[in-house]
Amino acid sequence: MTTLSPSRFAADRERDIVCLGRLAVDLYAQQVGARLEDVSSFAKYLGGSSANIAFGCARLGLSSSMLARVGNDHMGRFLTETLAREGCDVSHVRVDPERLTALVLLGLEDRDTFPLVFYRENCADMAVDEADFDEAYIASSKALLITGTHFSTEQVNRTSRRALEVARRHQVRTVLDIDYRPVLWGLTGKADGETRFVANEDVTAHLQRILPLIDLVIGTEEEFRIAGGKDRLSDALAMVRKVTGATLVVKRGPLGCSIIEGEVPASIDDAAVHGGVEVEVLNVLGAGDAFASGFLSGWLRDAPLEACARAANACGALVVSRHGCAPAMPTPAELDYFLAAAHEDPLRMRRPDRDATLARLHRVSPRRKPWDEVLGFAFDHRNQFFDLAQQTGGSETRIATLKNLFVEAVAQTEKEHGLEGRIGVLIDDRYGQDALNAATGRGWWIGRPVELPGSLPLVFDHGRSIGTTLVQWPREQVAKCLVQYHPDHPHELRLEQEAQVRALYDAVQDSGHELLLEVIVPKNGPPVADDTVVRALKRFYNLGIYPEWWKLEAMNPQQWQAVDALIAERDPYCRGVVLLGLSAGVEQLRDAFRAAADSATCRGFTVGRTIFHEPSRAWLSEQISDDELITRVRHTFETLIAAWRETRDSSAASLHTRQEQIA
Repeated sequence: MTTLSPSRFAADRERDIVCLGRLAVDLYAQQVGARLEDVSSFAKYLGGSSANIAFGCARLGLSSSMLARVGNDHMGRFLTETLAREGCDVSHVRVDPERLTALVLLGLEDRDTFPLVFYRENCADMAVDEADFDEAYIASSKALLITGTHFSTEQVNRTSRRALEVARRHQVRTVLDIDYRPVLWGLTGKADGETRFVANEDVTAHLQRILPLIDLVIGTEEEFRIAGGKDRLSDALAMVRKVTGATLVVKRGPLGCSIIEGEVPASIDDAAVHGGVEVEVLNVLGAGDAFASGFLSGWLRDAPLEACARAANACGALVVSRHGCAPAMPTPAELDYFLAAAHEDPLRMRRPDRDATLARLHRVSPRRKPWDEVLGFAFDHRNQFFDLAQQTGGSETRIATLKNLFVEAVAQTEKEHGLEGRIGVLIDDRYGQDALNAATGRGWWIGRPVELPGSLPLVFDHGRSIGTTLVQWPREQVAKCLVQYHPDHPHELRLEQEAQVRALYDAVQDSGHELLLEVIVPKNGPPVADDTVVRALKRFYNLGIYPEWWKLEAMNPQQWQAVDALIAERDPYCRGVVLLGLSAGVEQLRDAFRAAADSATCRGFTVGRTIFHEPSRAWLSEQISDDELITRVRHTFETLIAAWRETRDSSAASLHTRQEQIA
């Protein structure tokens, strides 16, 4: 009989960890190698050491919770929403009506120079108060983590001490990430956030009054020197040991880490070193938070300390090779792949940023907004609307107004039928920029075309440099590309098409947008067989192109089955397929929906001309009013939604009946 080791933690806790401390916006310089004075653009990320750890723990599958404050401002809402999307509990992130959210500017000047400027004067997270939590909240967790900054002023010291007292009373394990930033203790110039160590007796004495309340201490060699108040690391660790019996985790950079549970050795080199994976460094900022997240992901699951160290070192190695901190945090899938690959080929993993599989896992394995169903109205057409305006004698300038009315129609449909989280639209930026602006931020699935209409071979609408186009787009918009493609096209044509799609795929990897690849097989080219579409998709997969979404024409059930099998084999992270309309009538689309009813990958439809063509012609001819246009568009759109759902419900009922018969 196997005897289970006793847990480090009290049983039946709702949360794994509560993180108390800094919650701020990081603005990371996008120009690597430039002085902060010369930087021209910044990337906005969630930041603050405690928040990074809460985020990282959630990404690694723990139940984490953030205890902090944000301002009643746009940046505060960004931080709260970012944590919540990752699965972190934000029920105790209070909104401070009097203070702004903290902000940090960070540069990546060279491998050893990382200028930081903290904008934290009277900021929201430094006003966290004892009244922001009750005893039951702290007691609901296995562990409480606090970082050093939240002992640096009277206000946060009082609040943090109160949280520690409650934790000790309820057998909640306590964790201190020393996180020593001299500037935040008032020991350097206000713009000198880069300096990591300034000896100070008051800070040392202050930390030593806290250490007796701690079960696990994490810090760099310099941070243990400030905690112990000694120049030599071994002497500093000995002083720390005098005031606490905590497990001490010493981060040692590329060497890995040392873990000291009992007596401190005479030299740190006498302590066992848990080695990590050696990688080339892009950015050390945030690596410590990643290390802590990785360590805690094992520690809170009662893993052996060696396993905790292995995960911690791997998390730190991955984050130092990437831009940013919180968004650079790995998932369990990334960690498993990275550790296995590094064991097999350490030299290749010195540059994890160049590994395509790892990059793909980092893109697709984090938690994403679910889209189990996409009920889409496509009005990204450009040539068709121009032709309608010409045919009706309407002004081309009215097309923009028309597309805004479509947004209103979709919004009404969503509200009346309770379709939140299921609505999709496809909108262009030639005539539909105002409509795009109106649709963005509503929680809709939004596709935006990049191709020049009708181009064969594929040409991008705004020129070859597709990356410079995408950088201006909101991240929530999906890059939609229609490619007229046949796997048996002449060699030169096929290679040009594939090169363009590859350029787009590489661009969305950098920009962070999802990709919808719409594949239409031309009917005036090589013969089209039942397997042509599947062969086209397989070709793109063979090229290493993995769009989040496919958009395909109507197919028979056997073709859908083949598509399902291919996607399951080649890309289990694929979001799915949406069905296009090609101006088919409503009854034809019903038939197409029925054929796709048993498909595991078909998530819905994005239909355009079937919905908009006749109402648009009448409106552009000034035969109907705005309200009548909206009514007609809604009627067809909602008819298609009902038809789609009817076929899906019928398929589910049929499957249930078959299962009962088998049983």
